[in-house]
Amino acid sequence: MADDADSQAKLAKQLSNPVAPLAVLPFQFNYDRGYGPEKGDQLQLNIQPIIPFNLNADWNLISRTIVPIEQQSDIAGPSGDQFGLGDTLLSLFFSPVDSGVDGLIWGAGPVFLFPTATDDLLGTEKWGAGPTGVIAFEHGPWTTGLLANHVWSYAGADDRSRISTTMTQPFISYNTRSAWTFSLTSEAEYDWVEEDWIVPLDFTVGKLVMAGRQPISLTLGARYLATAPANGPEGWGLRAVVSFVFPK
Repeated sequence: MADDADSQAKLAKQLSNPVAPLAVLPFQFNYDRGYGPEKGDQLQLNIQPIIPFNLNADWNLISRTIVPIEQQSDIAGPSGDQFGLGDTLLSLFFSPVDSGVDGLIWGAGPVFLFPTATDDLLGTEKWGAGPTGVIAFEHGPWTTGLLANHVWSYAGADDRSRISTTMTQPFISYNTRSAWTFSLTSEAEYDWVEEDWIVPLDFTVGKLVMAGRQPISLTLGARYLATAPANGPEGWGLRAVVSFVFPK
């Protein structure tokens, strides 16, 4: 029993590391409200498969994909309801197999934006690409770090605004020996075209459980929009995540 508990705690801690060589299938649910003059709202389900590839004895390649499914109402004034796919984001991190000094973990590579949205108001209608990177430190029960990327558009609909967006995601997690995880993170974005910030703050509590032999991480938390564009969301929202974990 002690070995099982230790194994679950180790898996829970690996989930706090964005470039852990661990196959995971998260379903992340976000709810935001207060968009524009109509105070519209949005429900978003992000399907986020994380797939590690062992390239050789020294390097891993970690693939992280975000495929959003969105339901939204009046987020651009009286714009009605939309439901469907949003744009897909694919990040590839080349990361050393062995951690560095003081638990240093890092990865870097390209990020790609694909215009997969099924409605004009669900996406950008632009193709984009840029660099991405992550740096993290593991010290005892703590994992801290920063993930960032920048995406420029290079093709797509001529009547849509070009993209030049920087995303920074600082994170800090505390993992207990009973496989609980307490996390604080932000997925702040700066739009260099519109010169606007959107800064959500997410506090979540997670627990790794076993469904038979299948490890599942269950996470629930609150999100607060510290700042957003004039037509963006405001106030409090919700985040919930169900992650299926596939250890080697």
